[in-house]
Amino acid sequence: MADQSGNRITQIIYSIRVAGELTEESSAWFDGLTLLHEVEGETLLTGQIEDQALLYGLLKKIRNLGLPLISVNRTVLIKKNNQTIQGEENEK
Repeated sequence: MADQSGNRITQIIYSIRVAGELTEESSAWFDGLTLLHEVEGETLLTGQIEDQALLYGLLKKIRNLGLPLISVNRTVLIKKNNQTIQGEENEK
């Protein structure tokens, strides 16, 4: 995939922050994501999510676990001049 300037988008990483801590049992639902338990009693799930359907599936699992959703952030990594940089995807 490329943005409007022709740079190649290499990865789209999502960071999903929820209130509460996931148990070992429930963390298996989020295979492939990195889970970080933070001091404030929040959990940060981070990883590459291939498409919107998978993202919505993960959000549904969070809802089913009764975890309040705090934030969802999207980071786009772009390959430009043989360097990977963090950027924004420009879609219209």
